[in-house]
Amino acid sequence: MTETTLPGTREPGTGGPLVSGQGVGDSARRPDATLKVTGEFAYASDLWLEGMVWGATLRSPHPSAWIRSIDVGPALKLPGVLAALTHEDVPGAKFYGLDRKDQPVLAIDQVRHVGEPVALVAADHPETARRAAAAIVVDYELRDAVTDPRESRDVVRHQPVRLGDTFEAEVVVTGEYEVGMQDQAFLGPESGLAVPAEDGGVDLYIATQWLHVDRDQLAPCLGLPPDKVRLTLSGVGGAFGAREDLSMQVHACMLALRLNRPVKIVYGREESFFGHVHRHPARMRYEHGATRDGRLVYVKADILLDGGAYCSSSPAVVGNAASLGVGPYEVPNVRVEATGVYTNNPPCGAMRGFGAVQACYAYESQMDRLAEACGLSPVEIRVRNAVSQGSRLITGQVIDSPAPLADMLRELEALPLPEPLPEPLPGEEQPADLRSMPGGVSQATRGEAVRRGVGYGVGIKNICFSEGFDDYSTARVRAELIGGEPHVTVHTAAAEVGQGLVTIQAQIARTELGVDDVTVATADTTVGSAGSSSASRQSYVTGGAVRAACLAVRERFNGLPARQALEAYGPIEETREYRHRPTFPMDRDTGQGSSHVQLALCVHRAVVDVDVELGLTKVVELAAVQDVGRALNPQALKGQIHGGSAQGLGLALMEEIQIRDGQVLNPSFTDYLIPTILDMPPMTMKILENPDPAAPYGLRGAGEPPTLSSTPAVAAAVRAATGLRLTRVPIRPEDIALFDKGHDKGVSDGKRA
Repeated sequence: MTETTLPGTREPGTGGPLVSGQGVGDSARRPDATLKVTGEFAYASDLWLEGMVWGATLRSPHPSAWIRSIDVGPALKLPGVLAALTHEDVPGAKFYGLDRKDQPVLAIDQVRHVGEPVALVAADHPETARRAAAAIVVDYELRDAVTDPRESRDVVRHQPVRLGDTFEAEVVVTGEYEVGMQDQAFLGPESGLAVPAEDGGVDLYIATQWLHVDRDQLAPCLGLPPDKVRLTLSGVGGAFGAREDLSMQVHACMLALRLNRPVKIVYGREESFFGHVHRHPARMRYEHGATRDGRLVYVKADILLDGGAYCSSSPAVVGNAASLGVGPYEVPNVRVEATGVYTNNPPCGAMRGFGAVQACYAYESQMDRLAEACGLSPVEIRVRNAVSQGSRLITGQVIDSPAPLADMLRELEALPLPEPLPEPLPGEEQPADLRSMPGGVSQATRGEAVRRGVGYGVGIKNICFSEGFDDYSTARVRAELIGGEPHVTVHTAAAEVGQGLVTIQAQIARTELGVDDVTVATADTTVGSAGSSSASRQSYVTGGAVRAACLAVRERFNGLPARQALEAYGPIEETREYRHRPTFPMDRDTGQGSSHVQLALCVHRAVVDVDVELGLTKVVELAAVQDVGRALNPQALKGQIHGGSAQGLGLALMEEIQIRDGQVLNPSFTDYLIPTILDMPPMTMKILENPDPAAPYGLRGAGEPPTLSSTPAVAAAVRAATGLRLTRVPIRPEDIALFDKGHDKGVSDGKRA
């Protein structure tokens, strides 16, 4: 792995000396690192309390049906079963939802997707609870299901973008593209522990991304005021957007309140596939028009997103797909139609880079086709149309911070390529290292039909919440003397989901207050909201709040070092909210409006070896150039770029929830494939630091952009190796190997039947 970081400018604290390597700009060590590596870290699934019982959920086996009756009697007859609940037992509101309250706590008179919760049970053992759930008898009357989004007439949101009026050009390329349904595939399944409280409320210890919005959805369903529903963040084993929506939260609380006993619910892997939202699958049609020398004249795009049975965050996904639908390119004339619809497929919602990921695959595929039509290289076509600071997006929003896309592409192109294809040893029929070949140590290929391809991808992603959302975070900072030494406690409700946010908060406190000894308190709802750990926003917004609270504390030091100030004035505590600059909704008819806070760019180059006869692939190298504004923790930042790139690679080549007639066919990690260490290649990274003057420390959210550009880069490399159009991801072996040597691969689109 080769990594290059351009130096940034450290902003030292003024409250006193710092221990080297622990402030902003340093690769400070994660406080949970050793526990996670040794397996000792406590995740939500590890929670235990004396007297607790186990909950389980009965789910619909049908994508669409009326419910004629539910009989919980057989479940209650099993020894050890303590309760069995249906929608009639919901103590408050029967519906909840992130954007619209359209999702039932438990199915009432109908089910709308396979896996919809229908009834709950509690028992003294988890296996007893699962058997009891299976014993419940539900009388379903099946009805036709809408599983093809093209047939749906139930629209969640339609967002057009209109710009200019010229839609003729010298060179025109069109394409139809598909993106499959991707799962977030976090390693820690949904889990939590609900504990009834003496005041009639409930305490929930939960793995989530958004404590306060969970609470605000839970309280009405439980018939309780918000102050009687208290949430504390437990260990989170990954999230990637899937934990923005409720899963077992309300069910565990209902059972705990009914039994007046602690109730724990932990999903198994199969249930986890049904218990959370997924990435929206997409169908897209694009038309690009350009001059003969490759200057874009217009883009037309029709983007259809399958939101599944419930709304979740689909409106925001549609908004991102529309506003970022042509990529980071200057285009004077645009017609975009972005639509999200309801179907009877599993619900879809937030996943890393949502909306922008789907559109990026299509517009980048189009840029490659346009390059070919104009006789230009993939890099040159992008450079000629690249945005820069001062450019306008298709929504009219001005890019008002550094956006050196053309330079990033040139730097990426200049990075050294990996060594050529390995040759077999003398007298041998296979390469020296089978791991370097498509198919790996399975020895499926000997290398005789292996071809190498190189592809490029560019992505632009919005940072923070958009379209007028009141996006803020709250931080409470307390400085005091403990054992005669200065100590700082930082308390926010921001969810640490593996991205290193706890580390960043401590780094900011050390930098601003000059105090080495910093504790980041467990996130809970006793402090003001920090919003969701999504949209690459927490370093920006919660980092901004922590910094603001620290500055308020430091002001009360009256210029003294921390120890002297605390000796003179005693403990000092300050709470601050931080809001970024305002955003505005997109116009419903034209799509115009400054809808985003900040924009981030990442560019990828992929080198892929393909056995063109067997359809096997091996990603040899991923190279990335990303502008992060300022790196607060370089090591953690590199991890984010690695992780985002891996998820993009997975979407390109292997990850897809396969659905037939509304049924999920592969709800396990045996059949739903994610990249392993053998699939993920070495990465060359060049990290640029061009500060955004409007952001705390000049930072630019960095976790999502790599997910956008890695997918089209890998797909482009496979196309380059095979000559196939390959208009759908993930690309599977049969998409490549179905075509024999005599087939006109330059014309084929490589679609699956």
